[in-house]
Amino acid sequence: MPSAAPEAARRIVIAGQAVAYQLRRSQRRTIGISIDHRGLRVGAPKQARIGDIENLIHQHSAWVLDKLANWRERPAPEKLEISDGAEIFILDSPLTVTVTPIGRPRWQFAGDKLHLWPSATVNANKLLEKALREKSRGVFLERLAHYAPLLGVAMPALRLSSARTRWGSCSHHGGISLNWRLIFMPLPVVDYVVCHELAHLKEMNHSPRFWSVVEQLCPDWRLRRLELRQLARQIPNL
Repeated sequence: MPSAAPEAARRIVIAGQAVAYQLRRSQRRTIGISIDHRGLRVGAPKQARIGDIENLIHQHSAWVLDKLANWRERPAPEKLEISDGAEIFILDSPLTVTVTPIGRPRWQFAGDKLHLWPSATVNANKLLEKALREKSRGVFLERLAHYAPLLGVAMPALRLSSARTRWGSCSHHGGISLNWRLIFMPLPVVDYVVCHELAHLKEMNHSPRFWSVVEQLCPDWRLRRLELRQLARQIPNL
């Protein structure tokens, strides 16, 4: 079966409201629209024109806005209790969690699976958070190492944070803090937050010059910021 093209992030204005959506092209014959915890998602034939795709979205604008509002108005997710076979999304990809109680707590990532071996003192949820913190640190360091040279700054020290409402910060000493829960976001959104904080190494403010620096690294930062805001309420509560 032919593989689908990678998803592309786009932005559309519906009834005066900016809406981010993910467009995925494939061998399908028709344009399809769906909405889930990740927001508006559109599947389209490879040759479909953007104008035709967005005309269809506008034709269903009332439904799209209503469903997106329903997702936004949902209460924050209840505490997630991890059990064997649970599925979570990290970096916009599904990850199946297996749970096998043994004496010594440990974890192992294996492709699209995460194996947890909790103990009497460290339950599956605590072990999952430890594993995801480790995973997020590796991802963040990789993205910082990619973008820092592009900006001409030294690789900053990284600290993981766990604030519920703040995704990143940059200290006057040049260190950067990133929320480990960003691991639940798509990678382009992670990149936006990384670029945002790196830009503070040049401009410790949110002036037009600051946003100009952000745009050098992340030309679609407005779209990514919108996506971040849309997805924030649906992050699992561990």
